[in-house]
Amino acid sequence: MPRVQLPAITPKRRAWNKGRVIGQKRPLLPKQVWAIRARLELAGNLRDVALFNVAIDSKLRGCDLVKLTVTDLVKDDRVRERVSVIQSKTKRPVQFELTENTRDTVSAWIKSPEMIGCRFMFPSRFHDRPHISTRQYGRLVRDWVTAIGLEPSGYGTHSLRRTKAAEIYRKTGNLRAVQLLLGHAKVDSTVRYLGVELEDALSIAEQIDI
Repeated sequence: MPRVQLPAITPKRRAWNKGRVIGQKRPLLPKQVWAIRARLELAGNLRDVALFNVAIDSKLRGCDLVKLTVTDLVKDDRVRERVSVIQSKTKRPVQFELTENTRDTVSAWIKSPEMIGCRFMFPSRFHDRPHISTRQYGRLVRDWVTAIGLEPSGYGTHSLRRTKAAEIYRKTGNLRAVQLLLGHAKVDSTVRYLGVELEDALSIAEQIDI
């Protein structure tokens, strides 16, 4: 009697996203930004205050934020008001502004004893790494949002990248400006990134009278 070849049974793997909230991470609201900033300032954590403020102002991806050097932000012992960096993902330049509050926190951080002889703005505390990793940065963001009572699964490093961009769009409706600030090659990417809905677009259009 011929032997019947049965199909191989592949063990069922647990889905990587089981139990996780996936999709775009929410931007922080202005009151949440201030709550995190106040906690970090009260704790006297100069590095984290500077990192948080630069993350909000720069709107950079985590991979670019952690690689910022002191000379990217500082010239002739003064913190720059405007900064230009090349993005790792697109190899395109992007510019951003640093607010007065951010410049003050960056200045305080680079003058601290921990920054003596450091090339990178946010050096790693591990001797084999020149700067903090994106994973370390992600853990910090998780700690920050958890500390003010937010559900960490809904937020991530992209939350900080989106925060100021979302606020600019909310106040102006200017997608082109946000596109330039985020360094997107196409406005379609900005639309998807901000989660702009048709209703939003129509509301903006209704305000324009030609």
